[in-house]
Amino acid sequence: MSLRFKNFSNLKYVGGLSQIKNIKNPIKLSANESALGPSKKAISAFVKNSKKLSRYPDGNSNILTQSISKNFKLNPNNIIIGNGSDEIISLACQLFLKPNDEVIVTEYSFLMYRIYAKIHGGKVISAPEDNFKANIDSILAKVTARTKIVFLANPNNPTGTYLDKNEMLLLRKKLRSNILLVVDDAYFEFVINNDYVSGLNLFKNFSNVLITRSFSKIHGLASLRLGWGYGPKNIISGMKLIKPPFNVNSAAQVAGVEALRDKKWLQKNIDHNRKWADIFFENFVNLGILTNVPVANFFLMHFNNKQITADQVFDKFIKSKIILRKMKAYGLPNSLRVTIGNNSENNLFLKTLNKIFDV
Repeated sequence: MSLRFKNFSNLKYVGGLSQIKNIKNPIKLSANESALGPSKKAISAFVKNSKKLSRYPDGNSNILTQSISKNFKLNPNNIIIGNGSDEIISLACQLFLKPNDEVIVTEYSFLMYRIYAKIHGGKVISAPEDNFKANIDSILAKVTARTKIVFLANPNNPTGTYLDKNEMLLLRKKLRSNILLVVDDAYFEFVINNDYVSGLNLFKNFSNVLITRSFSKIHGLASLRLGWGYGPKNIISGMKLIKPPFNVNSAAQVAGVEALRDKKWLQKNIDHNRKWADIFFENFVNLGILTNVPVANFFLMHFNNKQITADQVFDKFIKSKIILRKMKAYGLPNSLRVTIGNNSENNLFLKTLNKIFDV
């Protein structure tokens, strides 16, 4: 008799490609990673920490918790540090969901919300979007007596759209009070629109909202897997009880502290992204490529109005050693996502884009 186990094969997350066969040193614009990389101060802290590899990390991540508390003026008891913000999402599902409890996600939301919900026994309900933007009425229409969690990334990956301050507050107001709203702030630093407010700034005093944040994007620490969550003390305490004892490595903790301290590097990343986002968008408009307005560090390009398909565009970029993100896993087979890179990468991307469309 063979051992039997649950089959999660249909839940595997497939990220953006990093390598292409027979192509050396490709330009990876497929994973929404930092254009400029991490702060030198964060790198220095990482290197210094390498002398202590024989020691277990602080299981409570106290140094980083205190740094976050100071930087954002938050109660440290309401903060949890995770092995990437993915772990915070998983812990929330583990804490709240019983078999067949329902989780609402938007139509083109980050795939890990669905995956973790299903792993922990939840039933995933998808709310249709309106022109690739979350729709409050659509979300509310999907609420039932079994709804436990609503996941919402703002801005959303992969669509690059967002809900403004009033829309977010209205959503929370209209949801039942015993439904947890999880707001993913992964890309909040990039947003400069006046009507946008981050989830943390909107909901830090709410008793039924959990905020997740990441060091993988603008801070450039994706390889270290570092994220954090903020929410009411009872929820955070519950999550801490079930998290692994040494879930965040010590190098990530000290690098995260220095990343938060380096305000100049943060601003340099914001300015770089703002400049290139406008340039990318102008090129897309000129070429008649349908996309989102500049919000985060990526764009979702649609080719339904073109004679060329997304797969053909992808292959042409591969010939220029540029890797984009295919969107078939999101139900968008004729779309591609591109991340804003560094200056040379962006120039080559735009040169290739214009060549593909004969400009």
